[in-house]
Amino acid sequence: MELSCVEQLKSQPLWVCLLFAFGSLSALKFLVIVLKWVYVNFLRPPKNLKKYGSWALVTGPTDGIGKGFAFQLARKGLNLILVGRNPEKLKDVSDSIVAKYGSIQIKNVVVDFSGDLSEGMKRISEAIEGLDVGVLINNVGVSYPYGRFFHEVDEELLNNLIKVNVEGTTKVTQAVLPGMLKRKRGAIVNIGSGAAIVIPSDPLYAVYAATKAYIDQFSRCLYVEYKKSGIDVQCQVPLYVATKMASIRRSSFFVPSTNGYAAAALRWIGYEPRCTPYWPHQLIWGLVYLLPESVVDAWRLKFCLGIRKRGQLKDSRKKEE
Repeated sequence: MELSCVEQLKSQPLWVCLLFAFGSLSALKFLVIVLKWVYVNFLRPPKNLKKYGSWALVTGPTDGIGKGFAFQLARKGLNLILVGRNPEKLKDVSDSIVAKYGSIQIKNVVVDFSGDLSEGMKRISEAIEGLDVGVLINNVGVSYPYGRFFHEVDEELLNNLIKVNVEGTTKVTQAVLPGMLKRKRGAIVNIGSGAAIVIPSDPLYAVYAATKAYIDQFSRCLYVEYKKSGIDVQCQVPLYVATKMASIRRSSFFVPSTNGYAAAALRWIGYEPRCTPYWPHQLIWGLVYLLPESVVDAWRLKFCLGIRKRGQLKDSRKKEE
C-alpha cells in the first residue's frame, strides 16, 4: 500500500509533489505545536519554588490577583512578605493565611506606591534584610476608573498610573534583585496585561496599556540580562480575571477567579519569559491573532466607549445625590 502511494506520487507533476511535501510539513508543524501546547499546559511539572528561596515577596496582596498569589504561595510552603498600602487589609489577609497555613511566617510592609517611594523602598529593604527571598511577584497596579479619552485623563490619575505601574515595579525589583544575585537564584514575576500585548490597541485606556507594555519589555530585558545568573524573570499576561479592577464579580470559564488564575500562574514560574498561564486565555489570544487588527481595534473602541458611557452616568448620579 505504501509502495503504491509512493509510485502514484512519482507519477504526478513536480508541482503536485512540492504541494504534497509542503502540506505534509505544515501538518507536522501543526501537530508539534498542538502537542507542545498540551504538554506545557497540562503535563509539564511545575518547578519547586522553594529551590529559589524560602521567602516570597508579593506587592498588592490585599485584593485581586495579588491576594490569590499570596494564598497559593503559602500553600506551597513559602513564607511571605506582603507589601500594600492598607495596614488593616494586610492584617486581614495575613490572619487568613496563618489560619489556613499555620506554619507560614508573614511580614507585612506598608507602602503606598502612589506616595513617597523612597521611604517605601527603605521599608522593603529593611524587611528583606537577611531573608532568603527567592520569589518576587510584582503585582501592584492601577487602572482607569473607567474608559477615558487621553485628554480627559486628569493629572492625578496620570501620575498614579506611571508611578504605581512603572516606577513601583521597577523600584521593588531594584530592591530585591541584589539579594538574588548574591545567592545566584531567584524568580521574578511581573504582571503584565493583555491590554498591551494581546490586542493591538486599548483605546480609552492608553496610558494603562502603555505602562503594561513597559512591564513586558522590562521583563524581557531582565530575562536576558540575568538568565545566566540563575534568576528567572517572567512577564505573565492575564486577560480578564474576576477582580475589582476589571469590575467583574463572577468567574467563568474564560474569566477565572483570582485563586484559579494564581494556581495556574505558579505552574509557569521559571519557564518562558512571557506567558499566559490560564489556558482558556490562550484560546482567546489565538482568536484575536487570526482577526485583522482593524476589526479588533473597532470592536475594542466600541466596547470601551460603552464602559465610558456607563462610568460617566454613574458619576453624574453620584453628583446628584
